[in-house]
Amino acid sequence: MHCMKLLGQRLMARDFDRQVAEVQVRIAIMNGYTALGIPVTKTMG
Repeated sequence: MHCMKLLGQRLMARDFDRQVAEVQVRIAIMNGYTALGIPVTKTMG
């Protein structure tokens, strides 16, 4: 939840459906950053 708040302290949308969409966008952004930090392991030999 702390990382989500770094993207903005509160939701900008007032309509519930738009709030849901805004949260989903934030989650997609956080998942993208998480994917960048995962190391790729390759076998040698």
